[in-house]
Amino acid sequence: MRIDFVPAVESDETYLLALRKQTMTEHLEAAGLFLSEAEHLARLRHLYSCCYLVLINGERIGAIKYQSTASELNLLQLQIERDHQGAGYGSAIIQQILAHHAGKQIGLSVLKANPAFGLYQRLGFAVVGEDEHEYLMRYEV
Repeated sequence: MRIDFVPAVESDETYLLALRKQTMTEHLEAAGLFLSEAEHLARLRHLYSCCYLVLINGERIGAIKYQSTASELNLLQLQIERDHQGAGYGSAIIQQILAHHAGKQIGLSVLKANPAFGLYQRLGFAVVGEDEHEYLMRYEV
């Protein structure tokens, strides 16, 4: 399986907003967070330059947003189209990130109501903190 990250451009915004709402609204609302269209759009546009379309064997299946420095990587979002969930793509994408950024501290936050929490645990992330809605996790080698 070939996984490519292609930088998102302005014309991808419509797709990315629909993807965000498709993959996040249920989990946000389960956490008691009800976002307006404008709030979803603001979150999408935050650090937009760190957003990449995810292609599996050339087919767009979702998006990832992350910030990377010499010593750290912060995974901000991973969203996979509903039709492609459960096929192992999330694991493969995270494993590629881990391999490519070996030696860095890798962190993320995940909504407590999001089943991706279990995926991150299986891949070696541990809870290092939490707030009312999210777990803060760090990859433990």
